[in-house]
Amino acid sequence: MVAKIKSGKSLIGALNYNENKVKQQKASLIAAVKYPKDKDELSFNDKLIRLTDLAGMNQRSKTNTVHISLNFPSGENLPDETLCQLSKDYLQGVGFATQPYLVYRHEDAGHPHIHILTTNIKRDGERISLHYLGQNESEKIRKAIEIKYGLTKAEDRLQQKPDLKADLSAAEYGKAETKRVLTNLVNYVVRSYKFTSVPELNAILQQYNIQADRGSKDSQMYAREGLVYWILDKQGNKIGVPIKASSIYGKPTLKVLNEKFKLNTQLRKPFKEGLIKILDEILEKPQTKRTLQNALREQGIKCILRQNDEGRIYGVTFIDQKNKAVFNGSDLGKAYSANLLSDRFLPEPVSVKKEALDHPGDSLSQPETGANELLNILFAPEHEDQAALNKFKKKKRKGLNL
Repeated sequence: MVAKIKSGKSLIGALNYNENKVKQQKASLIAAVKYPKDKDELSFNDKLIRLTDLAGMNQRSKTNTVHISLNFPSGENLPDETLCQLSKDYLQGVGFATQPYLVYRHEDAGHPHIHILTTNIKRDGERISLHYLGQNESEKIRKAIEIKYGLTKAEDRLQQKPDLKADLSAAEYGKAETKRVLTNLVNYVVRSYKFTSVPELNAILQQYNIQADRGSKDSQMYAREGLVYWILDKQGNKIGVPIKASSIYGKPTLKVLNEKFKLNTQLRKPFKEGLIKILDEILEKPQTKRTLQNALREQGIKCILRQNDEGRIYGVTFIDQKNKAVFNGSDLGKAYSANLLSDRFLPEPVSVKKEALDHPGDSLSQPETGANELLNILFAPEHEDQAALNKFKKKKRKGLNL
């Protein structure tokens, strides 16, 4: 079992998240504990006000929302009654025994999981501390629950081997088990493509709705050279439970990737001159951003232009899909750097929207998702994020995204 805790400032936002899943028939409310009515008789306002009334007891505390997900491996389908008792045990173990809470069973992922919504403000206005809640109390009760209910122990969870015949289309959260999807796609990319940095790896993974994430520079995960993989939704937002690199078959950790970067630096060299030749032929004629991307796409090359809100290009990456080689513009030579390419571009026609420049239909073997903002995130040297959990072997931390 994996427990994931998110703290926040919006009870109504967290409640809306779960209620929208109910409306979409992707979740169901299975428990409403310490509420004056039966769960089936509660309106949206009934559910919300019970929690906001408590949160209002402490006006100084900005954090008043606790949203927890308990995740189980595929095949571990527990009945609602067991999940309700398990939730009670978990909340008691992390110090929330006196709090009202709602339990939702979600059916929107490839693995069974529940969401628990509560507040950390007590009736007397005292605030329940969330500091290190995930890695201390949560870890202890998680192990106790696994024993009590005979659940698969996180430490015993075996790595899944990649399915060499698996569908390699872009990941879609909820369509299949997250860990299996990431295992198949990440292994394929790492095995097939020649990239020399995490940003270059993300240039490829973005085609599959996946992101490799080191965490923020001031996080423990970054300091310990950790790495997790996320599935992204159609808007480029991280969704679901991230998977620790060391738990994926083949262990595509930062340490392993660093060795891969060194090897790939040599392996991609034979394809550098061919890419430059194609670029030179195309650039003999004046080009706009879009016409360059389209011309390269016809040659089997994806061109990613990263630009700021003012439209100024500050980065360019080329993915040679035929030879599975990735180059930043500056790696090819000064003439192909973002600054010099930007100076050569003709103005775009007024009819061409900014969004079209970010994604001009230049996907080749795989679908495209996200927008310019996503590309900026993926190519940031280190995108800020919180430490995450191995899906079935993780240390829990406060403040993780759901």
